[in-house]
Formats: sequence, structure tokens, C-alpha cells
Amino acid sequence: MDLREPPRRGFEANLLPMINVVFLLLIFFLISARLAPPEPFAVAPPEARAGARAAAELTLYLGADGALGFRESLSAPATPAQEAAADAPVLAALAAARAAYCAEEDCAAAPPPLALRADQGAPVVRLARLMRALGASGFARVDLITAPAPGAAP
Repeated sequence: MDLREPPRRGFEANLLPMINVVFLLLIFFLISARLAPPEPFAVAPPEARAGARAAAELTLYLGADGALGFRESLSAPATPAQEAAADAPVLAALAAARAAYCAEEDCAAAPPPLALRADQGAPVVRLARLMRALGASGFARVDLITAPAPGAAP
């Protein structure tokens, strides 16, 4: 009969509980995070002293050179005569996104909000024509995204 004590094992850290916690945190952040598509191009928004926060599902971009962007669809800067043809693919993608939104939500009760991120150097005439085209395509409300002016209350 062997009455000796069994050999002691060295200290081994059990990493399994920590891995489980990290994995659960990863799942929590993946579920709770909202993934936003990248901006098609950089825009410097105009400044404003006061305003309300915009909550929009769809965001349209207008560059300083007059280029239009929505998600992966981009239009090249064009002359006023060629704007309609150049903007057609972008506005078609926007209309498709609006139709997808309306398939899930009741657009008659609450039309889809649209945010317009226009560069402060964008031509005003171009912006006015774009607003008219957006109104014709069914967007009753377009929120112009601005940056707070220096010294303005947040």
C-alpha cells in the first residue's frame, strides 16, 4: 500500500472562464452596435448656430464640386445640362432604398427621413435643383446636416 501524498501539480491558470466572458462581450457588442456604411467622399458641412438633431435612415452626400453620392453609388461632377443624366444612378439607388424602407415601414404614416450632407462649398443652384428632384421622388422632408458654429451652444 502506497501512503505517500500524490505529487502536487504546479499552478495552472484556467483561461476558459475569461475566454467565455470575452466571447459573450463580443457577441453583446456585435448585437448592440449599429453598422453605418462609409461616406462616399469627404464633406465639410456648413456651420449653423442652432438646430435640432437629425435622425435619418438614409443619407445623401453632395460634394463641393457638385458630385452626388449615396452608399456605393457616385455621380461625377457635371455641367447643369448633364446633371440629370449624371445623377440618375444615384437617385435610382436612393429610390430603391426608399422602396425597401417603405416595404418594412408604413410610409403613408411616417415618410422616410432623408439627411443631406452637403459641403459648404457646394453651389447653391445645384443644391436647389437637388432639393426639387428629391421632392419629386417622394421625400417630403430633407434635413440639411450642419456643423455647430464656433461659440454656438451644443
